[in-house]
This record gives sequence, structure tokens and C-alpha cells, in this order.
Amino acid sequence: MLETICKLSKYWFQVGTNALLKLHNNTQLLINIANLISSLNKYKRIMPTGGVTLDTPDDLVIERQLLLDDTTQNVDKFGISNHGEHNVVVLDQLTSPLRREFGNRSMKSLNSEAVDLEAGTDDKERDKQTRSIKLVKDPNQALLSGLAYCISSCSMILINKYVLSSYDFNAGISLMLYQNLVSVVIVSTLSFFGLISTEPLTWKLVKVWLPVNFIFVGMLITSLFSLKYINVAMVTVLKNVTNVITALGEMYLFKKSHDSRVWAALFLMIISAVSGGVTDISFHAVGYTWQILNCFLTASYSLTLRRVMDTAKQVTKSGNLNEFTMVLLNNTLSLPLGLLLIFLFNEVDYLFDTPLLRMPTFWLVMTSSGFLGLAISFTSMWFLHQTGATTYSLVGSLNKIPLSVAGILLFHVPTSFQNFTSILFGLLAGVFFARAKMREKS
Repeated sequence: MLETICKLSKYWFQVGTNALLKLHNNTQLLINIANLISSLNKYKRIMPTGGVTLDTPDDLVIERQLLLDDTTQNVDKFGISNHGEHNVVVLDQLTSPLRREFGNRSMKSLNSEAVDLEAGTDDKERDKQTRSIKLVKDPNQALLSGLAYCISSCSMILINKYVLSSYDFNAGISLMLYQNLVSVVIVSTLSFFGLISTEPLTWKLVKVWLPVNFIFVGMLITSLFSLKYINVAMVTVLKNVTNVITALGEMYLFKKSHDSRVWAALFLMIISAVSGGVTDISFHAVGYTWQILNCFLTASYSLTLRRVMDTAKQVTKSGNLNEFTMVLLNNTLSLPLGLLLIFLFNEVDYLFDTPLLRMPTFWLVMTSSGFLGLAISFTSMWFLHQTGATTYSLVGSLNKIPLSVAGILLFHVPTSFQNFTSILFGLLAGVFFARAKMREKS
């Protein structure tokens, strides 16, 4: 009898011990799940969600450079528009290359936590591993990258204005062609030496990308044509109209709604553009026509890019499409089209006759503009890595203020108090718009 009791006691002791162990494991599992959910919520807050940034480098970069979904802040020639002039921040669309890069980095961090959970590591060990792979952001690096981005973005527009107006160069398409050629040579060289990675430009990828490239070329050309006739400050304000067109396009094409703050900012942008045009002492009808056309093309590019990028990723070898591939793809495809347009617009005769092409300093300025186009893409990506989408888009909007002032002072633009007030009002409306988009996403 005593022996039976001992056996039963031993049995129930083992059962109780196993139950306690299971309870402990389940408790640890619940803790791990709670930590994972907390991490998901954290990344959900910081990851981009919306449409095309209408104000950053490559106005699309944005908008082309996180043009991985917001690209509502800047469209440069790099995915969004290599000429820093198109400040279309593609910060609202998760389609922008920079934004996609940001999303990929966020998901990598999430994946690392999932692996730790499956491996059964405890909280301390998992936190240790997470800290070891977490990107450390240096305030000095953030400041340096921000300055580099602002300087390259402003310099690109000012140099283009200098070439077109001060040198009175009447071959905007040729300028675009040369800048794109410089970009292709630099990116191809960096890729050849393994400093950057690009996808092979296959025929399938070219066929998918060709339609959006036509819009891209039109966007660059109209931007240069308008910049020749309109001062930098007014070009910057008028580009805000792109945000309005893009917002309407998002509603119609993607059924995307915007809150009242965004619409209020867009309304202020329209008012500032109209009042700026009415009070513009140096008003030029041809320049304004080119700029309005540029706004439509830039908005079309950013909206079309969302769908094309998804299709393009499916035909690449790796299944991805990074910023450098977009730069190489856009600029390479623009070369034959640019050559054709040079003949159609009869720029060949002008190029043979102009003495500018026999001036070494002119070639130096043109070549530097090509380097600056690429610099916008590189510095915007660097700045985005060091800070974040919110800081990136806000700085892109604030950067227009010193750019406009510099444009007025450097090129001795005649202005009135009313016109200057309209320009300042439009720039502040752009900042208000950037903040409204941030709140909308949050």
C-alpha cells in the first residue's frame, strides 16, 4: 500500500512539474508575442503609407528617392526627376525608391525579431541581438547629409537657370540629353566596379518602363523650358500646383481620400500660385505655359510610376527595382528619344552655330549640372537613412525658401512687395502641406 502511494505521489509530482514548465513556456511565449506586436505597431507608425511626394529631390525620389510611396515632395531625375527643380516629394507613395528602401529596412528588422521568437531566445538575448543590428544614427552625419542634400538640390536648379538664362543657351533638350548622358556614364561606371548594384536592362524591363519614360522625358524638358523664362522663385511656387493635380489623381485613380488639413493646404497653394502670377513683374506667357504643362506631366509621372514599378519588379532578376536601376533605366532610355527630339525641334543647327560649345567654362558648367543631378539622388538617400521620412519631407519643403531667395538675389529678379508676399505665402503653404501629409499618415 505504501509503495503504491509513493508511486502515485511520484507520478503526480511529475505531472505537476510538467504543467508548471508548460505554463512557464506559455507565459514566455505570450511575453514574446506581446513584444512582437509592440514592434509591429512601432514600425506601422514609421512606415510610409500614402501617395506620391510632391516636393523632394526628384520631386517624385524621392517622390523618385523613399518614390518609394510618398514621393510628394521631390521629383528629380532619379526615379522621379533628376533635375532638383521638380520638387515633387514622392514621400506619400510607397512606390518611391527611397520609400521602398525604407520599407525594406523596416521589414528586415521585423524579420530578425520573428526568427528570435521561433528560436525561443529570451527577452534579454533578443534585445541584445536587436541592438547589435540596429542602425546607429549619428547626429553629425544627419546634419552633414541634410546640408549635402539641400546644397545639391538648390545648386542643380540654380545652375540650370544660369545655363539657360545667363548663357542664353537655347537648346534645352540638348542640355537634358547631356546631363542624362553624364548620369548614365557615372552610374554604369560605379556598377561596373561593384560600388552600387543595378538590375540588368532586359528587353522585358525596357518594354514595361518605356511608356513612363516618355512622360519622364517630357517632364524634364518642360521643366527646363519653363526655367528659361520664369524666375526660380515663381517656378518653385508654381510647382505646388503639381500637388493639387496629384491629389485629385489619387482620388480618381486610387480612391484615396485626404483630410481637411491637406485640402486647406492645397487651396492655399492655388491662391499663392494665382496671386504670384498676377503680381509677377517679369511674367512670361510662354514660360507659364511650359510650367503648367510640366505640372501635369510631373503629376502623371508620379501617379503612373506606382503601377509601372510593381510590374517592373516582376520582370527583374531579383524581383526588386532599386533607385540606381531607375536612374540608369530612365536616363538610358531618354538618350535615343532625346536625340530624336533634338532633330524635331531643330536644335542641331543652333548647336553648330553657337559659340558657347567652344567655351571650356560652358562645358564645365554643363558637366557639373550632370554631376549635381546624380548628387541629388545620392544625398537624398543618405539623408533619408540618417533621419527619416518625416524629417526628409519637411526639409524638402523648407529648402525651397532659401532657394527662392537665392534665385531672386543671384539673378537680380525685379519684384514687388505684392509678388514677394505671394511667393512667401506659397512657400509657407508648401510647408503646411508637408505637415498636413505627415499628420494624415500618422
